[in-house]
Amino acid sequence: MFIGGLSWQTTTESLKEYFSKFGELKEAMVMKDPNTKRSRGFGFVTFDDPAAIEAVLAVGRHEIDEKMIDPKVAFPKKSTPKRFFVFVERRH
Repeated sequence: MFIGGLSWQTTTESLKEYFSKFGELKEAMVMKDPNTKRSRGFGFVTFDDPAAIEAVLAVGRHEIDEKMIDPKVAFPKKSTPKRFFVFVERRH
């Protein structure tokens, strides 16, 4: 799931702690700026059981670190095949 609207203080641990009450988590992460290492204000959680997603969505309001958050279903990006071009020089 995509979790938007996170507080700058929200950590991966607090994200795990909050969402673990809905089901067993495979993974949770707060996305951070690679340069500053500060939170980018969103993250992702992955549940072992898809029914946990329904449980999250059934709750009207979610709040972590005194801030309303916005969980949404996330779909993995389709992996697009990388194209490789080969330059072949024609000699005369």
